[in-house]
Order: sequence, then C-alpha cells, then structure tokens
Amino acid sequence: QVQLVESGGGLVQAGGSLRLSCAASGRTFSRYYMGWFRQAPGEEREFVAAVDWSGQIPAYADSVKGRFTISRGNAKNTVNLQMNSLKPEDTAVYYCAADHGTLASVVTGRAEYWGQGTQVTVSS
Repeated sequence: QVQLVESGGGLVQAGGSLRLSCAASGRTFSRYYMGWFRQAPGEEREFVAAVDWSGQIPAYADSVKGRFTISRGNAKNTVNLQMNSLKPEDTAVYYCAADHGTLASVVTGRAEYWGQGTQVTVSS
C-alpha cells in the first residue's frame, strides 16, 4: 500500500522558518517526481514546489521563489520543503504528492499519490 506521510507543520511567527518532510512507502520512489501543494481555507489547492527524481531539477510557484527550497532525501523516498521568511499568507494545509510519469504531472496537480496533509500556520 502506497503511503505519503507529511510531518513538520506547526505554528510559527511571520519571518520564521519551518521544514516539512514527506516520507513515501509502499514502493520504490527513487524514480518518482515529488512535490508540495497547499490549500488555505476557502481556497483551491495550489502548487508550491516540485522536484524530479534526481533532485536536480526543481520547480517553484512564483509566490515562494527565493523563500522555499525543495530537496530529495538521500534515499530518494523522501522530499523536504524548507520554508524561510514565512508570511501569514503561507498559512495552509500542505500536501505531498508523487508521480511516476513527469514533473509536469506533479506541477499541474495530476499526481498519482497524495498525502493527508500537515497544517502550517503563520501568525502576524
């Protein structure tokens, strides 16, 4: 059974940092594209960041460029999101996603697998 489990969410003040992690299990994810989405209350889920299976080709939403960094773990079955200079508008539930096909599948929200989400709250 494939599972994506997010961790690292929490409450932080504006300007602070958080590091999210997503651990994938149930199959070999070393060749999977992985990424992060978020959904704020009353809003649609939106793309945040994604990375190819090698960890060398990242993609970011304009709203997080220069503040967030996505990376793959050494075992390639994890993906991390380092979030710096957080803003209140970053408050959302953050979801991990994985797809075997293409980076575009993750970026456009058509990934095969999704986690349950972790809450990030940024206070002003």
